[in-house]
Amino acid sequence: MKKLYVPYIHAVDSIQIGEISSKLDHVHQEIINNSPWDAFPYKPKVAFAMAYGDSNVFLKFFVEEKHVRAIYSEPNQPVYKDSCVEFFVSFGDEPEYYNFEFNCAGTCLLSFGEQRANREMTSADLIKSIAFQSSIKPATTNDANIGWELSLAIPFAAFQYHELSSMKGKKCRANFYKCGDDLPEPHFLAWNMINTEEPDFHRPEFFGTLEFN
Repeated sequence: MKKLYVPYIHAVDSIQIGEISSKLDHVHQEIINNSPWDAFPYKPKVAFAMAYGDSNVFLKFFVEEKHVRAIYSEPNQPVYKDSCVEFFVSFGDEPEYYNFEFNCAGTCLLSFGEQRANREMTSADLIKSIAFQSSIKPATTNDANIGWELSLAIPFAAFQYHELSSMKGKKCRANFYKCGDDLPEPHFLAWNMINTEEPDFHRPEFFGTLEFN
């Protein structure tokens, strides 16, 4: 299982997402490149950087892919059908986990539960407290890909079933994904490898580990 040590970065309480995005450019990047299912061989170029502050978890995704789609604009719509990046996380050894799913425009689907079915959906108001910055970037290779980045500041309050005053020293289990169910070339990539017959991100037994320094 993969392990990621998440660094602390200082940020003012009133989050300036542009400033956070710039700081994340200098944080170690992890690659999302496991393609567990042979029926979906296409592999966009995907990486992410992660850090935390006094009241937020920070994420920045870096993507290059052939097709970009952002149809959904309202909280808890099926953003996984768009150009989508995802962060699933559980605390300690708890069976329940949060699934944060974002299309390239920053629209978020967020729920909590023990398995794929019967999950508790998060309110739109709480989802809207997640600050984000989305941008289209020139691709770094000459293969007609489209580059995009998504920076996120997830307040501790978004983990609504846990009372979090600090992330310092916490250990979590997590996985990070890239998908696009309705894109011309559907794909399902994972940070930590998943061993199932069909695409399924809701498998916490295959989460890696996070340690917040």
